[in-house]
Amino acid sequence: MEYRYKIIRSARRTLSATIKDGIVIVRAPMRLPESEIIDFLRKHENWIQKNLVKAQEMEKQMGEPLTMETIQALAEQALKEIPPRVKYYADQLGVTYGRITVRNQTTKWGSCTAKGNLNFNCLLMLAPREVLDSVIVHELAHRKHMDHSKQFYEEVLKVFPDYHKWDKWLKDNGGILINRMKRGLS
Repeated sequence: MEYRYKIIRSARRTLSATIKDGIVIVRAPMRLPESEIIDFLRKHENWIQKNLVKAQEMEKQMGEPLTMETIQALAEQALKEIPPRVKYYADQLGVTYGRITVRNQTTKWGSCTAKGNLNFNCLLMLAPREVLDSVIVHELAHRKHMDHSKQFYEEVLKVFPDYHKWDKWLKDNGGILINRMKRGLS
């Protein structure tokens, strides 16, 4: 095995592996012998290698670490581009909203408060336009349903039928954007 791995033990019953920042994260039951974890890693060697390569390729495609100046420029760009998109989709959904804020977050792409204030991550400016629109529609749909119920997603899909495609793009690639920011700020 020619890669780094980290074992996280908990009260779980099964083994799982994910890849984060080029490290294989293994989640394992508390008392499972390490030899069984190594066997698990060997058994999934092809999957691990394939996904490590994929992660490295995506990181290369996304470019250099982001400087504070670049992040500030992205925030300024977002403050110009997001409000008109929010207005457009709010009209489509038939909802109102409060203040729009742009941040450089490492955990969220957007949020909606109970008062209707909207927050968006400036890194959305580096994603395809459809990703930005999917996040905007998602947050505005919370003005009708403050949950992730079936009705919530029905509202989202009425206005943005390709939502799941672009949400998947963000799940698959968003971590790379966030890591570019983290590397630039460290």
